[in-house]
Amino acid sequence: MTSYTVNGTQLAVLERGRGLPVLLVHGFPLNHTMWDEQIEVLSSDYRVIAPDLRGFGRSGVTPGKVTMEQFADDLAALVDAMGVGEPVVYCGLSMGGYIGWQFWRKYAARLKALIVCDSRAVADTPEAAANRLVLADRVLGEGPGVVAESMMPRLLPASTAQSRPDVAQAIGRMMTGNDPQGIAAASRGMAERPDVTALLPRIRCPVLVLVGELDVISPPAEMRSIAAAIPGSRCVEIPGSGHMSPMEKPAQVNAAILEFLAGVRRSGTATGF
Repeated sequence: MTSYTVNGTQLAVLERGRGLPVLLVHGFPLNHTMWDEQIEVLSSDYRVIAPDLRGFGRSGVTPGKVTMEQFADDLAALVDAMGVGEPVVYCGLSMGGYIGWQFWRKYAARLKALIVCDSRAVADTPEAAANRLVLADRVLGEGPGVVAESMMPRLLPASTAQSRPDVAQAIGRMMTGNDPQGIAAASRGMAERPDVTALLPRIRCPVLVLVGELDVISPPAEMRSIAAAIPGSRCVEIPGSGHMSPMEKPAQVNAAILEFLAGVRRSGTATGF
């Protein structure tokens, strides 16, 4: 990985391949390795950029709170620092999707297309926001293991946990390998993220929405409503997958992404892909 100084912190990023740049943005509280299967396949035809967000993996840690807008600012500065001279295809999962809305809002000219995986457009309910703040305090006092303990049952359906123990173990390693300060800061930032539902009809770039059939965090019905609100977008449901569809069902996710990217590269729109 290469490290760049952006907005007062160090961001570590894996870059592989050439062509249309595809920015892969991980979820909470993970790191870029959640995209390993996508990096391997996409880098044959595309310039894949897979960073560790501020506070995660090998990147620098900012205590306190990091908002979704700050993460988006970091990513815009990162692609600048890397000399990416053309708009990117942004692909984010869960928290990466929250950041993606802010990236579109502030840097639409830098966006070629948007892929939103297992994410949401609505803000947290007051109860959910309060739970995120409690989790932030707990992880600082007890360590990152409490995050894995509380989140794992909702990230993966029982079928995946039983049939793909390697996926569960990889997620656990990512979670427990992160700095508690980084986890807490992102959790606080997610607690106050804005509702972007009213902005969805204004998105004009090609959009692909991906969701696991068994996702209980961002359910298919909710993600279909996101796709319905964005003109010309498409929603693909991944059978048998939960919230971590790129890791649970990489072949199906890769196929959907490759089909979408081929359409974007061919015509600049999602029409006909």
